[in-house]
Amino acid sequence: MKKQTIQNWRDIHQTEPTILVLGYFDGIHKGHQQLFKRARQLADQSGLKVALLTFPESPQLAFSRFRTDMLLHLSSPELREELLEEVGVDLLYLQDFTSEFGSLTGQEFLDTYVASLKPQKLVVGFDYHFGCDRQGAQLLSSSFPGQVEIVPSYDLDGQKVSSTRIRQALAQGEVQEVADLLGRPYQTCGIVVHGDARGRTIGYPTANLAPLDRVHMPSDGVYVVNVHEGEKVYRGMASVGKNVTFDGDELRFEVNIFDFSADIYGHRLKIDWLCRLRDMVKFTSVQSLIEQLEDDAVKAREWKERT
Repeated sequence: MKKQTIQNWRDIHQTEPTILVLGYFDGIHKGHQQLFKRARQLADQSGLKVALLTFPESPQLAFSRFRTDMLLHLSSPELREELLEEVGVDLLYLQDFTSEFGSLTGQEFLDTYVASLKPQKLVVGFDYHFGCDRQGAQLLSSSFPGQVEIVPSYDLDGQKVSSTRIRQALAQGEVQEVADLLGRPYQTCGIVVHGDARGRTIGYPTANLAPLDRVHMPSDGVYVVNVHEGEKVYRGMASVGKNVTFDGDELRFEVNIFDFSADIYGHRLKIDWLCRLRDMVKFTSVQSLIEQLEDDAVKAREWKERT
């Protein structure tokens, strides 16, 4: 996949016709995958490349009062690009959603950005809107000379698959539902840093992770995870939250990696979130904490993906 970051439509020098996909795709969930599947089919039928014009950050940043969660994603930039390549994108154009870009009318957007990308066919989602006048499929169909493919909603368990639904599930710790909506386990990345080293004293050493990517974290709790360390994958259990048993007041993200003993400070670990085991609990004694961790570890080792 070829990637180009552009400042405006004048930076686009596309010479060959394309199948053009439009939209902001955070997470590349199952609904998004249906759209790219259709774009890839059209491209293969026509001998063309799939081009995508999208944004590195949420368009909300240009319109709404700032909240820190607006900077969070459902996939890191690196993972998002890997996923886009997997679903068949050949040409990726990244445009910051600035005030200038946001001030374009729908027709102006078609006359500049879309025209510069030489689309033979357009592929968009059923809820796609564009331009400061919030145009939709009607303007595309009437103003674009080529074919417009509008991909319908993709439902799971009677509800639309959407980024909003995924964020809500993460906020409730429902990482298995998130995996169902994404078609893969939810993944975050962190770098191993020094912590209190208290886990070593009770037989459950943990890797303390500082998140490296601006992604949504699952809610506080204890989880079954897979840990990617280098080329190897290990089962483990992770905790997110304050270490209330030891009167901690800082948010911690710690992983106990099974059958692993190496020092890995400074290493980057990728975490696949598989299942939520329980809430964070304040234990009355260290022994009761150890007993609970023993039970957690058995469940985490035995956990298997649903088939």
